[in-house]
Amino acid sequence: MSDELSVERSIDEEWMSRCLDLASKAEGRTAPNPMVGAVILNKAGKLVGEGYHKRAGTAHAEKIALAMAGVKARGGTLYTNLEPCNHLANRRTSPCTPLLLDAGIKRLVVGQADPIRAHAGGAAWLAKRGVEVTRRVLESSCKELNRAFNTWAKMGRPLFVLKVAASLDGRIATNTGESQWITGKAARADGHRLRSKLDGILVGVETVLADDPRLTARGRGSRDPMRIVLDSQLRTPVHSKLLPANCKSKARVLIVGTESAPEDRANALEICGAEVLRLPAVKKRPCLKALGEHLAERGITSVLVEGGASVHSSFLAADLCDELRLYLAPIVIGGQGKTWLGGEGITSLADATRLRWTGDPIRLGQDTLLLARRR
Repeated sequence: MSDELSVERSIDEEWMSRCLDLASKAEGRTAPNPMVGAVILNKAGKLVGEGYHKRAGTAHAEKIALAMAGVKARGGTLYTNLEPCNHLANRRTSPCTPLLLDAGIKRLVVGQADPIRAHAGGAAWLAKRGVEVTRRVLESSCKELNRAFNTWAKMGRPLFVLKVAASLDGRIATNTGESQWITGKAARADGHRLRSKLDGILVGVETVLADDPRLTARGRGSRDPMRIVLDSQLRTPVHSKLLPANCKSKARVLIVGTESAPEDRANALEICGAEVLRLPAVKKRPCLKALGEHLAERGITSVLVEGGASVHSSFLAADLCDELRLYLAPIVIGGQGKTWLGGEGITSLADATRLRWTGDPIRLGQDTLLLARRR
């Protein structure tokens, strides 16, 4: 690469980083849309406009940046971490590509192509009309930012993140069921921040019966995710704190049962403000694949799975673990303490679920966070 091209690439990466910073301001707020930031430089290379997409149904990042730049955008360069949309119909907002052309943008720098076929092709459309296009700038970082959106778009289901808070020997409770608190304040605060960033939070009914959680994010400026309970026979008590009738949170509550669940229990939960979803049963539990498809259709792009043990094992068995977040406390429980993973287990190591470590261990007070993802 020549010195001139190297300098240009460095400049492109600098402004793409700015796009990513802008886009991340809306983390947890844009589903089912991606997080997108846009920056406009004028012909002299000076910043004249920028913006980011705040939530679904509002203006796209490119449109906001163009509005700020006005006539100064003519002859300039637009940077964006995701290819400008080129859809034609059935959308809440108009496509961005004609707006860029009308504004006189002469160069487009893109981080990632749009994974949705119906929306893609914006860069090629502009290139055919004389706009210079540079692609794949900081592509891996751009894909990482919108990992949930990319999973939803390509696989037709949300990104599933399994979260575990355990002792060094893998216990999530003592032999009497005591579990509050294994990890410390810093680890719990990190978990609550994570809730605010994802679209849904899921637990099994045994967790509801044992802990009666609200499943809210808490914290200043936080947003509560949709609360989902896997509950084959709809045993969730009507006095549960997570139900809308008993909780101040405005987040939706979805109780997921099987087709054989009692009708009177469904009616009681609906009276308390919950929505009841009946799905076909797999080994007497709601079909997780069908649940993923249902949530995707509703625009849920990411779900935090908080367990318990049978829920975690079900997601692993169904190959629905995209990321494992393991919060380890420096304590040992031993004995018959409850482990974070249930199920029948495997008889051969060849059948083991294999993940890969992501990043370095993170210290949170006295606890340690380990991250692993699907291979």
